Amino acid sequence: MPSLPWTEIDTVLLDMDGTLLDLHFDNHFWLEHLPQRYAELHGISRALADAELLPLFHAHAGQLNWYCTDFWSRELNLSIRDLKREVAHLIALRPDADSFLAAVRAAGKRVVLITNAHRDSLSLKLERIELAPYFDRLISSHDYGFPKEAQQFWFALQQDISFEPARSLFIDDSLPILRSARDFGVGHLLAVHQPDSRKDPKDTEEFAAVEDYRALIEGL
Repeated sequence: MPSLPWTEIDTVLLDMDGTLLDLHFDNHFWLEHLPQRYAELHGISRALADAELLPLFHAHAGQLNWYCTDFWSRELNLSIRDLKREVAHLIALRPDADSFLAAVRAAGKRVVLITNAHRDSLSLKLERIELAPYFDRLISSHDYGFPKEAQQFWFALQQDISFEPARSLFIDDSLPILRSARDFGVGHLLAVHQPDSRKDPKDTEEFAAVEDYRALIEGL
């Protein structure tokens, strides 16, 4: 993990799920809890629920609908919001992410949360983890109508907050999203080595990755 040239960074853009928060909650919800509850509520086997849901998930991956609780509630005829509350106790901060946020904030950097999470999901997580005070803005891609994978998101973000891409740091656990940010000209990019604490570390390919948030603070 490289040391960051903090004097060349004015704006810190941060993803939420898998970056600041442990991705275990989301993986457990979509791959375990939702299929199980879908099976129960529709009176079918878990195997049949998986067979119905997984192709749907793959079909919408990377699109705004994939992140939209309203879309999935309509599509599956159940309340995603209520089902998420059933396992909300699993929402957890990644180690030392709050220390990193506090240090960046104290150093006078502009700190902006940019998440593909729907506002419903964002609100639920902010109820459980007190993140809001660390940020100048909390932005959901649903505010713009485009996911972070799309260049339109980045153009909308620049119009909204007037940031200088070359002097910005962006941390995200999604490689397609990091590549989209790179295409837009974001100068400093970091992936996340182990977004889900219950799963093995991931190959972040061409991107350097965060392993320890305390190490990022050096030289700040």
